[in-house]
Amino acid sequence: MHSLLIALATAPAPTPTPSLRPGLSPDQVTPGFLGFLLTAFIVVLTAVLIVDMVRRIRRVRYRAQVEAERSDAAGEAAEAGSSGAHGTGFPADGRVSRPEVNGDAGSGNR
Repeated sequence: MHSLLIALATAPAPTPTPSLRPGLSPDQVTPGFLGFLLTAFIVVLTAVLIVDMVRRIRRVRYRAQVEAERSDAAGEAAEAGSSGAHGTGFPADGRVSRPEVNGDAGSGNR
C-alpha cells in the first residue's frame, strides 16, 4: 500500500490538451444552436408549468377555505334555526321565508 502511494506521488500529472482528438471537429462535440434552443424551450416550459401549478394549488386552497366558511355558516344557521319554534326549523313567529324567483327575499305581496 505504501509503495502505491509513493508511485502515485512521484508520477507526473498529465497535462491537459487544449485540442480535440484527431478526427473530431468542434461541431461534433458541442450542442450548437439547436441544442441551445431545445434547452431554452425546456427551461421556459418548466417555468410555465410551475407558475400554472402554483395557480391551481392556490385556487384549490381558496375553494377549500370558501367551502369551510359556507359549511360553518350553514352549521350556525341550522343551530339558530333549531332554536326557533320548538325545533321545527321554522322561525318562532310561524312565517316561512322563501326567496322569490328573481332572487329577492321580499314579502311576496306583489
